[in-house]
Amino acid sequence: MEAQHLSAEDQKILSDLLETIKTQTDLFLGYPVAKDFNYQDLIDFLKYPMNNLGDPFVNSTYGVGSRELEKEVVQFFASLFRAPEDNWWGYVTNGGSEGNLYGLYLARELHPKGMVYYSEATHYSVQKNLHLLNMSNIVIRTQQNGEIDYDDLEHTIMMNRHMPVIIMANIGTTMTEARDDVAKIKAILKKLAIQHYYIHADAALSGTYSALIEPRPAFDFEDGADSIAISGHKFFGSPMPCGVVVAKKSNRDRIARSVAYIGSIDTTITGSRNGHSPLFLWHTIKRLGITGLKKRAMHSLETAAYAEQRLKALGIAAWRNTNAITVNFPAPPKVLCQKWQLAAEQGNSHLICMPNVTKAHIDLFITDLTAEMVMEG
Repeated sequence: MEAQHLSAEDQKILSDLLETIKTQTDLFLGYPVAKDFNYQDLIDFLKYPMNNLGDPFVNSTYGVGSRELEKEVVQFFASLFRAPEDNWWGYVTNGGSEGNLYGLYLARELHPKGMVYYSEATHYSVQKNLHLLNMSNIVIRTQQNGEIDYDDLEHTIMMNRHMPVIIMANIGTTMTEARDDVAKIKAILKKLAIQHYYIHADAALSGTYSALIEPRPAFDFEDGADSIAISGHKFFGSPMPCGVVVAKKSNRDRIARSVAYIGSIDTTITGSRNGHSPLFLWHTIKRLGITGLKKRAMHSLETAAYAEQRLKALGIAAWRNTNAITVNFPAPPKVLCQKWQLAAEQGNSHLICMPNVTKAHIDLFITDLTAEMVMEG
């Protein structure tokens, strides 16, 4: 059969897009996406329709996938997040939002009459997920740093203590990367003698590296979480959005349904799932190991400390939460927000010092910022 090729016009569209992507990727400080990856080793896998449909731990009649590697990825995160030894399960998702949807779905099935509590700094996708699942919810105030207000949480739960409690804890909020303390939340539930509860940790950005630093933030299974979701394209880096959700297997067993058509059980949200994403995560885990991932975290924290110091030296009110890679400061002129792709909200902005960000990037940004300040001055 004669090979079909793109026209010269269509080829140019692709070439132009590639150049745009390259340029935009160079100047990229405002979003939590790692760009320092190289998956050339995996290029041949793109020739195949890899689909990990159904439960990764149950064989399917569809054999073109990466289930064995996906199981290793889930096991790695279960261990990292100190999940109960014989009571964990999970899968590779399309991203943090799906992981949060899964955690809330499990919570709703366990506690159909539960009330969901989450802070006003929670990612916008959570309200969408709650609407999809039709779950009752109450927004809790935040402290100045973006962390949940524990007094307001305690008072609000007390007012509704006849209902099961479902907590959506933020392990790194979108704007300030504040971490809610799961151990403190668990202590509040104990103090109020709440018998029926579920705690899900949205650890999209901070979860992976929070497990590698000292002092270790209180966010994982040992601290009281029932499920944890992370994003794979953030701290790890991936050419496509992906994530991992880890939950207690005993809870997941409550919702398992057998699907004869695929010869498996479907315990996931999407059914058909990307079989390529687990390859990227597995490749990074095997290539870097815990030691390499720790080094990656330390580099990001050092760069963040440097960025904070450089901004302060210009007289800018920059600040960070403890052991965070996000540096907060008043939003710079719009031209800089566009050039460096900086998110801004209510007059505030941030730099996120992902592993690919270096001191040289910070210096370039500071040079641009200084020039703008001189023009405005």
